[in-house]
Amino acid sequence: METLLHYVWKYKLYESTNLLTNSGKRFEIIDPGVYNSNAGPDFFNAKIKMDDKVWAGNIEMHTIASDWYKHRHYEDVAYNSVVLHVVEYLDVPDIFDSSQRVIPQWEMKIPDQIKANYQFLLDSDLSVPCLNKIREIPEIYFSDWESALLTERLERKTNALLQLLNEYKDDWNEVFYITLARNFGFGINNDAFERLAKSLPLKIILKHHDSPLQSEALFLGQAGLLEDENPKDEYYTKLRKEYFFLRKKYKLKTLEPYIFKNLRIRPNNFPHIKILQLAGIIGKKQGLFSKILETINDDELHSLFVSELSEYWLTHYHFEKVSVKKTKYLGLQAKEILLINVIVPLFFAYGKKKQSEQYTERAIRLLESLKPEKNYIITMFSRAGISAANAGDTQALIQLKREYCEKKKCIFCRIGHQLLTK
Repeated sequence: METLLHYVWKYKLYESTNLLTNSGKRFEIIDPGVYNSNAGPDFFNAKIKMDDKVWAGNIEMHTIASDWYKHRHYEDVAYNSVVLHVVEYLDVPDIFDSSQRVIPQWEMKIPDQIKANYQFLLDSDLSVPCLNKIREIPEIYFSDWESALLTERLERKTNALLQLLNEYKDDWNEVFYITLARNFGFGINNDAFERLAKSLPLKIILKHHDSPLQSEALFLGQAGLLEDENPKDEYYTKLRKEYFFLRKKYKLKTLEPYIFKNLRIRPNNFPHIKILQLAGIIGKKQGLFSKILETINDDELHSLFVSELSEYWLTHYHFEKVSVKKTKYLGLQAKEILLINVIVPLFFAYGKKKQSEQYTERAIRLLESLKPEKNYIITMFSRAGISAANAGDTQALIQLKREYCEKKKCIFCRIGHQLLTK
């Protein structure tokens, strides 16, 4: 409940008539201060007028006043700057800081309708607590919030990429390779594909870029898909022999094949096919990330994800069983997913790292040029009356669902704020 106290204090939603401390002193709240999400008092640099004096300092909040002692703030000098203790229930008459100074207390009254609205959102069984009430919010609030949500999502992805960049000593090509590989899992196999990329360094792949056989052997073998003897399949045997030689040469450690899932996915998305499509893109040439940075036309970015498989795979989705001859290529929707989840975050992260707005702005422009994504999150919001015009909008909605709705952080959401204060 302290979270609600913070919210009501921050936005001045409390009942403001007859502001009196526990000792009967009248006071005025000039500035609620700045919320502190770290250790220490809850709000910094607040201003309170009391006894015709303006007191500048910090605010500490608790559901019940005795929590001051329970949390042992009276022993912590960091709380000696508290000028007001704000509580919902005043169960002790006086509190002291470590210098034995008496700290004024105020029993803040939260309006009943805010309590009721907050409890409604907390108790909702819907994956989006306010789903049935979103239509009540004026569109202007939602459009402004979407822009902020999109920036949040890009910043979150940027932080993950910069952490990876630090791990790989500022090698953008390696970071691109790992990021691309992860997203080639298309959800169900993301972790497995990331493990594959991290276990098979890019420098090894590029040494064999001119040999499709060795490239296929490295990727399939490293994924643990060449471990069984299979004398019935000549191509399998050839790949296996090649991989075992390369594994020994580079001292590679093969992954467990069971980490790649086939269940409930279409044949075109079978791990064998996706792994080889990835191999075809990554093994093209050195400096692929530089090529991406230099590509100005968005249509040319699509062409970077063209990957032709060898003759054997025209009639196979995996080893042994022959299928109808068919070209396996990445469709438009798959390419757009890779643009959204790989190219856009890398542009944005590169722009942040290099302090170049050229790339951060291009990331957003690229999103706005792509069609809205299709998934259960977007469908759910669409049915609630929230439409998405482009991929930027859908990325914002995904951020909203995952970081606010699922975590019940309604009071930090602008939609939630509108509903709480109704």
